[in-house]
Amino acid sequence: MNTLFALLTLQAVMGAFDNLWHHEITERLPARRSARVELALHAAREGLYGFLFFALAWCTWHGAWALLIGAVVIAEIVITLADFVVEDRTRRLPGAERVLHTLLAISIGAVLLTLWSVLTDWYARPGGIVAADYGSMSWMLTLFGIGASAWSLRTGTAALRHFAPPAWAREPIERASRASGRTVLVTGATGFIGGHLVRRLLRRGDAVWVWTRDAERALDRFGPQVRIVTDLTDIESDARIHAIVHLAGAPVFGMPWTERRRRTLIESRVGTAQVLLDLCGRLTHAPRVWVGASAIGYYGARDDQPVTEQHGPGAGFQSLLCQSVEHAASAASNMGTRVVMLRIGLVLGEGGILPRLALPTRFGVGAVFGHGRQWVSWIHVEDLVRAITFVLDTPRLAGPVNAVAPQPIRQRQFQQRIACSLDRPQWITAPAAPLRRVLGEMSDLLLEGQRVRPARLLEHRFEFRFPTVRRALRDLLTRGQSGAVSAVSVAPTTSPCEVYYNDDCPVCRVEMAHYAKRLESSDAGMQFMDGPREAVRLQAFGLRREHLESRLYIRTERGQVYSGFDALLMVWDRMRGYRLAARVLRAPGLHALGVGAYDHLIAPTLTRWARRRGMRPAIAE
Repeated sequence: MNTLFALLTLQAVMGAFDNLWHHEITERLPARRSARVELALHAAREGLYGFLFFALAWCTWHGAWALLIGAVVIAEIVITLADFVVEDRTRRLPGAERVLHTLLAISIGAVLLTLWSVLTDWYARPGGIVAADYGSMSWMLTLFGIGASAWSLRTGTAALRHFAPPAWAREPIERASRASGRTVLVTGATGFIGGHLVRRLLRRGDAVWVWTRDAERALDRFGPQVRIVTDLTDIESDARIHAIVHLAGAPVFGMPWTERRRRTLIESRVGTAQVLLDLCGRLTHAPRVWVGASAIGYYGARDDQPVTEQHGPGAGFQSLLCQSVEHAASAASNMGTRVVMLRIGLVLGEGGILPRLALPTRFGVGAVFGHGRQWVSWIHVEDLVRAITFVLDTPRLAGPVNAVAPQPIRQRQFQQRIACSLDRPQWITAPAAPLRRVLGEMSDLLLEGQRVRPARLLEHRFEFRFPTVRRALRDLLTRGQSGAVSAVSVAPTTSPCEVYYNDDCPVCRVEMAHYAKRLESSDAGMQFMDGPREAVRLQAFGLRREHLESRLYIRTERGQVYSGFDALLMVWDRMRGYRLAARVLRAPGLHALGVGAYDHLIAPTLTRWARRRGMRPAIAE
């Protein structure tokens, strides 16, 4: 057994290195939709390894039970061979990864030879699972089993996410029927703020070009609604780009601010800005406006002092980073481009940092940081993207612009507002000293604040839809605890709510007929429509017949389109007897299970069934 355990240890170490270095760091497979089959194979193989490690750590498997261990090993070999084939077809393997795979194959061969003699001995004994203890080796194999199982769960979750329909089909993006004639190049479009901005630009008729290193991620998120650019040198010199919105940059809050991390934060902003400047320099017509993303960290720690755009920079790395970003962007003004630098505060939205701040509070352990008297200058993400389009359209605005709500709030009150919105207690304080010891200078993001006023936006009469944090948090945290927008919160207009389903699916037809009958006596104003035959009505969202064949969509009175499990819950919201179920299923855990079941089981099964019955010609996905 010692030889077998030594070989298993070697296999575990090499496999962990392969996963971490090649699959995660080098290839970033969990983020690639094209790698979903490979990820599924990896998840299955890691799950089998987890079982083997646990099974051999504390037990011996006698009689027919030995065949189970042998079957698991054979299954692992089959999956590995399939993985080799899939990898060669879907991506170009680096030489180092091929070498490591060869070593892994040799190692598993040695494991098989050693295990064969062990299983033969076990098979000859009376049947049963007998407890065994190999001391420290048992505990080491247990740790390997925990690691392999956790990795299998993580990889399997990534694979499931990629097997779901693309994000733009699940969360459709509306494009205006009439083009504005403007072209806007956006960097950082796949990020939190950028994703909201692209949707707004498309809704107002702008043509959007997305510059990104990850074309696959951008395609998954925006589909055919945008032009994806991976290399700015591919853009012709006579191309007409009216505006650039530069939002790209590595996350400021995350890894500790080591010297290397500081260089990464600066280069991810300044380096990309220089590439954009090179593009502007070779274009026949320079962009009219450049909107860049800076931050209120420019002002440094200011205690209770009110701050406007007239104030100078502060001290510390936050301020240095912002100054570097603004200085780099200012060079565009030499080409006749109007440059606006948005100094952005804490952005509140369904993505970004708010869910992370709210998560401890949901479990009753939300904390006030330090003394809690530091100011939080914040802005709702909807107001932020409106502010970006506002400065794009306001020729008189140039230079720094504070992108914050007009009413900052102290950090203690901010945490209390989150707790109140979620109906949770607020009683914990996180002392400043441990935070500074653990986070270093990065703790300033939590412990220091600025009382910033959006003076220039107010001077130009920009209207905030969410001027108070109470209103912003009510909008973001209490309109369906899953993050799905409840149909109940939608203000009715003269347009009816439209539900699009596949009438050729017998189950869907019966279900929607039942809902329609339940709603006959109500004033819900909901129409049920055959999606595939009415696809033209949703062309503005890029949806085609194949999407409406395989997924439920709902278009609200405001013209917003939602799909899948969330669309079903929105239908239930309008029916007596179903509203409670909809509310229960919006609980975070149940909502995730419902979305997974709908995306990976219910919708695909019903779609395949309808097509096999020959009700409609199959359409290539």
